[in-house]
Amino acid sequence: MATWAYPPLPPERLKQEEENALTKELEWLLNSLQESLASLKEGLQECAELLAHKEPGSTLVLSSLRSEHVKGFVTRVGAKIIKGDINLRLSTLPPPRGAASTRLSLSNSPSAPELVLGQLASLRNLINESLDIIDVSTWTGDPLDASFISGQLHLLHENLAKARNMLKGESEEITGKWWETSADENMFGPPLPPYVSFHLSVADAALVLHLRTLEPNSTAHAPTAFATDISLTGFNLRERIFGPRHPPHDEAGQVFNWKGEEVKVKEKIRVESQDPSLIAAMAKLIVLENEVLKWITALKIVRGEEDTESEQ
Repeated sequence: MATWAYPPLPPERLKQEEENALTKELEWLLNSLQESLASLKEGLQECAELLAHKEPGSTLVLSSLRSEHVKGFVTRVGAKIIKGDINLRLSTLPPPRGAASTRLSLSNSPSAPELVLGQLASLRNLINESLDIIDVSTWTGDPLDASFISGQLHLLHENLAKARNMLKGESEEITGKWWETSADENMFGPPLPPYVSFHLSVADAALVLHLRTLEPNSTAHAPTAFATDISLTGFNLRERIFGPRHPPHDEAGQVFNWKGEEVKVKEKIRVESQDPSLIAAMAKLIVLENEVLKWITALKIVRGEEDTESEQ
């Protein structure tokens, strides 16, 4: 703002007028923010509606592209998978006698454990917490207290960033480590075959299924004179002709503690299905997060604070 006035004012009076103008600007900004909080609340309620536990839910295809490895579907209602029917044709999972594929179906038994997507349950909690923050900012605290509102905005931004990350699913801390959070075998009827991991998560607002066939680490085969991966003469003829053998997947050779037992992954299949409701929710969360960040920056500028911390 301008630092001169006509007729000229004494320095003390000029400083006082500047402070009065900044006070009025801050008051106007805080009043305007109350209208924006109402808009933010409406956006969060729309996100909550997209994630609500409402029938009939979203039926999503989970099938592998360009292969018959995985063919099936699941139905998501809120954070739960209530239906699922998937057929597997994996080289390391022989089908039951007389069948062409291995069928995995979610059990209809009332006593069967529920298949709950932890990320979506956490996302719903974060949205509810964000709505509570807005209510506190509007009705409980002093809406013209800049320090209070600034703290509420930072808390709201932190929650929205966590909510967005739940749908982004960029790390195992968010999606869950598969060897710890694989679906319970009793969720299916009949139960899952032995040494099969069924892990469902969310990544980039899509439903992602990882299927793994496993083998006990203690039974991993030992090289013999007839194995193709060793050489008694100091060189491997197969590698010299065809080049080095590439691992079948990115977890080959690793050992995991699964259900109290050390195992290795024989085969790993990844299938994903875009979920329109989750995509819409993520788009709204990104917009809301950016809007809150704008208000945090504007409040800092008016209060004369330096923007030394990262909000990303």
